[in-house]
Amino acid sequence: MMVPATVVAGGIVLGMANGAIAASFAVSGQTFKVGASKLEGDGFKQYGGVAREKDGTLHPVAVSEIADADLYDLCQSVNASIPGVPIVLTINAGGGGNPAKASGLLIDMDSLEGNAEFTNIKIGRDATDLNPDAQAKSFGQSADHVTITDLKQVARSTSAGTFTLNGLKLKVNVGPTAKECF
Repeated sequence: MMVPATVVAGGIVLGMANGAIAASFAVSGQTFKVGASKLEGDGFKQYGGVAREKDGTLHPVAVSEIADADLYDLCQSVNASIPGVPIVLTINAGGGGNPAKASGLLIDMDSLEGNAEFTNIKIGRDATDLNPDAQAKSFGQSADHVTITDLKQVARSTSAGTFTLNGLKLKVNVGPTAKECF
């Protein structure tokens, strides 16, 4: 079953007003971009939540949990520009057919784009069946497996039990070469 990721994410937005998952740490308030040519994941769960800044500012987010994920051609970028000086920090990994790997992946995101295929998807679940800390009666969905190609995600936080970045390249780009992942 092919389901465009934006349609699935749209369903999450409907449930976000009811969802209330607090991040286990205060978020910075700044988003970052993550791109990958392909994400393969097992144990997919998604529901609405809230990311909280240290000062108490709240951001509604779509929370995605993936038990085990492979990310091909991973790019992460953070815009750290100051007035008059473009600055972008980039991290690249998972190229050459040797993907970055994550276990216990948890992502609080603002948006997601790509082409998605889900195996054994269940849409409209009570989020507390997916995570006991979720708000009861809020919208959730799960799938045994997810494949997303041409992944473009804007996130507020990411955490993982283990995150292996094969071929890691971190670079601070200043000036005209300071470009984000997408």
